[in-house]
Amino acid sequence: MLKKEHIAAKICKSLTWHFTGKDKELFLTFDDGPDPDITPWVLSILKDFDAKATFFCIGKNVEKYPDLYKQILKEGHSVGNHTYTHIKGWRVSPKKYVQNVQKASGLIKSDLFRPPYGRIRPKQIACLKKDYKIIMWDVLAKDYNRKLKREKCLQYILDYSESGSIIVLHDTIKAEKNLKFVLPELLNHFTKQEFIFNPIEFKTTI
Repeated sequence: MLKKEHIAAKICKSLTWHFTGKDKELFLTFDDGPDPDITPWVLSILKDFDAKATFFCIGKNVEKYPDLYKQILKEGHSVGNHTYTHIKGWRVSPKKYVQNVQKASGLIKSDLFRPPYGRIRPKQIACLKKDYKIIMWDVLAKDYNRKLKREKCLQYILDYSESGSIIVLHDTIKAEKNLKFVLPELLNHFTKQEFIFNPIEFKTTI
C-alpha cells in the first residue's frame, strides 16, 4: 500500500516531495519554529551529529525571536517560509493566502515555501510557484501528536525513510515529548548507516 504522502505526490507533481538521485542523503525539516524552548536544543543535537537541516519558520515567530532565526542560519542550516500566521490554505482565498506568505517573506529571506498542514489550493500553488520552490515531504511521523507513542513515531521514520527522503519534524513545545526521543535516535541510526543529513538548498531573497 502506498503511503498517503506518495499518493498525494502523484496528484501534485509540480511540488517537491522527495529528492531523487540523492544516494545516502536525507533531508530533515523542522516546521513551526523558531521556539526558544525547543529550537536551541534541536540545534545542539544536530551539531552533535554534524547534521544540517531545513527550518520552515512561521513569520510571527521569527519576528519574536530574530536572534534564534539568525542562529539557525549561522550554524549552516537552511530556512524556508511557512507563512506568517500558520494559515490553512483550504480555508482562505488565494489572495489572502499569498498576502500572508508575503508578510512572512519580509522576515524570512528564502525561496523555499512549505504550506502549513500541507494544505494548499491549485490557485495558491500557481501564484506562489513564480517565486518559491514548494517543499512537501514523503515522511511525516506526526511528532506533534501527544497521544502517539514515541517509539511508534521513531519506527515510522526508520521504516519509511530512504535516500532522498524529506522528513518532517516540529521544533515546538507540542512536539517536545516525541521529538526529544526521536531526533537523537534517528540521527544515530542513520549516521551509523553512513547517511548524510543535508539542508535543502535555497536562494536568499531580497
